[in-house]
Amino acid sequence: MSDEPQSVREIVITRLIDAPAPLVFAAHADPVHVKRWFGPVGWPLTKCEMDFRVGGRFRFQMTSSEGELGPPFGGTYLEIVPHVRIRYDNGFEAPGSSVMVTTISFAEDAEGRTLLTHHTLFESKAMRDEYLGVGFEEGTNSGLDQLEGVVAELVAEVGGG
Repeated sequence: MSDEPQSVREIVITRLIDAPAPLVFAAHADPVHVKRWFGPVGWPLTKCEMDFRVGGRFRFQMTSSEGELGPPFGGTYLEIVPHVRIRYDNGFEAPGSSVMVTTISFAEDAEGRTLLTHHTLFESKAMRDEYLGVGFEEGTNSGLDQLEGVVAELVAEVGGG
């Protein structure tokens, strides 16, 4: 990590999801669900390997709707607090690739909605700026839009609807 202030190396995205934290967390913990929402529309996960435990690794790869393979990427789960937080490092598999650390926090309010906070800390401001330039924020938000649909289906299943 650089000695630059954290504030210039991070991207924070929040989303209020109309579902309890355990269901939003479950959508992040199970590869069956993750494959349905992760990534921007038009670039679904076609490889989704997850060993969801602290110290476990994940490996993802997206493929465009035209069949173009994206580069494989993955990392290690650093912290898992059920229904509260998931923290992992993440980077492309190419030698010398930079690594970011992502923390997903789930805070349920009194109405049973979950404030999801997606915090990504990059190794440097230059890395953050590079990712912003290739659509990181838009891609993350597109994935979160899809997450809301998956979670709504989980709510319906639990509610018997």
